Amino acid sequence: MTKPFSEYIKARREELRKRDRRFSQRQVALRIGIEPSYLSKLERGEQVHLSEEKVRALARELDVDPDLLLALNGKISGDLGEAIRKRPQLFAQLIRELKDLPDHAVLRIVREVRDGNW
Repeated sequence: MTKPFSEYIKARREELRKRDRRFSQRQVALRIGIEPSYLSKLERGEQVHLSEEKVRALARELDVDPDLLLALNGKISGDLGEAIRKRPQLFAQLIRELKDLPDHAVLRIVREVRDGNW
């Protein structure tokens, strides 16, 4: 478990709890289907495994992008993994080419591809 993941989920949950008491560790854990002690360990950075399904449930609960939480947890979405496995060399090259571009440039490329302007 990476510290950024632990710190992020704890900070986000506590931020939400300030406005809504339903975001206690216990209640969040029960809503996503894990033991409260497990969420406590996650927030302290002690646990090392949380399935993609549970990360997605936590993301929904905390109202954050699931891909962000997956990345902070050292994982990628199953659908992305499948796409990469289908064309590993092509996606590796693509990611390496895009990794240092500013966000606006990557977003422009995404829009062009999505809209068929390539």
